Amino acid sequence: MKTEAYDKVRFIEVDENSVGQRLDNFLMTQLKGVPKSHIYKIIRRGEVRINKGRAKNIYRLKVNDLVRVPPVKMEEKSTSSPAKWMLSSLEERVIYEDEHLLVLNKPSGMAVHGGTANSHGVIETLRFLRPEERYLELVHRLDKATSGCLLIAKNRKMLNGLQSLLRNRTISKTYTALLCGVIHKQSVNVNAPLEKRTLESGEHRVRVHPEGKKSETLFEKLAQYKGATLVSASPKTGRTHQIRVHAKHFGHPIAGDERYSTPAQYKSYREKGLMRLFLHASKLEFIHPLSEKKVMSEAPLDNELEMFLKTL
Repeated sequence: MKTEAYDKVRFIEVDENSVGQRLDNFLMTQLKGVPKSHIYKIIRRGEVRINKGRAKNIYRLKVNDLVRVPPVKMEEKSTSSPAKWMLSSLEERVIYEDEHLLVLNKPSGMAVHGGTANSHGVIETLRFLRPEERYLELVHRLDKATSGCLLIAKNRKMLNGLQSLLRNRTISKTYTALLCGVIHKQSVNVNAPLEKRTLESGEHRVRVHPEGKKSETLFEKLAQYKGATLVSASPKTGRTHQIRVHAKHFGHPIAGDERYSTPAQYKSYREKGLMRLFLHASKLEFIHPLSEKKVMSEAPLDNELEMFLKTL
């Protein structure tokens, strides 16, 4: 793929369409095609400046902030179309929609946005399917392997409103997960601080650590199987990989979790026919920021997960 050299420093004044956006996410929109790892690198080196000062990747932009974007080599935007399976997967997976937002039942195996490994993710594919929509932005993220409810804003006002609800923890999220092992209690509340490290590649590593951020997840038993337990998981905070790490922390990692279960557990479920992470964002409940009406969206378990449960 060809690259274009931007050999001049750019200064971008933040307008209302970018207010509240994290610096790293803002740079990804300005430097399309540049690997995420390189974006984190130029932030750490201090090459990116806000109002002439250094800033962290988690800094949230304010109106009239002046962002210095250094010279970088940027890959030209891919002109290829998303794969046919991606287009067909998303066409019928909208489970709620109005003029301001839509809720998508994201399929497992599809990243929410494109990166170095794949040029198209959910948001790029959705924009391709809906060229008439002038504004489509992710409100939050789901892991590539996780399926279920994903919020997409159709305008900046809605994006800011929903992200404000997320920060204030007033969006209720419920996940369905299959955990390794038998859980005897009806409910387990895990309150354990999480520390996140971002590697040079942009990949996240998360662990329970005393100096981490406060994190809490409630697990409630739904059904018991031989050697496995189906639960609902309600995160009270919104940390990266929170449910996966908290499940591991109390001794019952999620089935099919290559990163946080043991190699033996992962292999065992693969041999049983589970070829993905058994984690599904099943329900979202919140008060619509603009209409002020209650919105409740539910995404049924994918067929492959339903079929796997029948084999247990």
